[in-house]
Amino acid sequence: MSLRLGDIAPNFTAETTAGKIDFYEFLGNGWGVLFSHPADFTPVCTTELGKTALLQDEFAKRNVKVLAVSVDPLDKHIGWVKDINETQNTDVRFPLIADPERKVATAYGMIHPNASENFTVRSLFVIGPDKKVKLTITYPASTGRNFHEVLRVIDSLQLTANYSVATPADWKPTEDVIVVPSISNEDAEKKFPKGVKIVKPYLRYTPQPNL
Repeated sequence: MSLRLGDIAPNFTAETTAGKIDFYEFLGNGWGVLFSHPADFTPVCTTELGKTALLQDEFAKRNVKVLAVSVDPLDKHIGWVKDINETQNTDVRFPLIADPERKVATAYGMIHPNASENFTVRSLFVIGPDKKVKLTITYPASTGRNFHEVLRVIDSLQLTANYSVATPADWKPTEDVIVVPSISNEDAEKKFPKGVKIVKPYLRYTPQPNL
């Protein structure tokens, strides 16, 4: 069964290119991104892991740890990382999980039989410090993911967690955010000293509060 928003992300232990890990221990009190790949030594996956590696510092700024997973064994992962570093001009430092028995893939619903009975689709999960699933995205095997969008979503999720705001369509960091409906106008004026712009009773904007 697929995981839904708010579900507890299953814990697991696994062999990775960074050694054996316990998922919860690896995340600690921070955020996590767990994303799957259909197979090693495939073109789209190579570009995705390369892009993620180039953005490692951006994830770290947000206290986010990244892990990739496929159903291939560890020795293939190790060889593939060399190719990724070479072709994408980067240095993959995050773990690649070896999941030949499909334990992680099954726990996270990453195998969609109507797409492929053997390989994972391009699933991505953002997991909060409470170990709950905050975001799920699933792409077909043929379409590479947009990791700048993943960072944008994480920025939005962290603002919501810390400041009780939401973000409008196409929002980008530094732009105004939305005051959530559960906060009254009176409380909003106190909570957001930069000001609150009331467009409609249900639509209120305030400058991004952590800037």
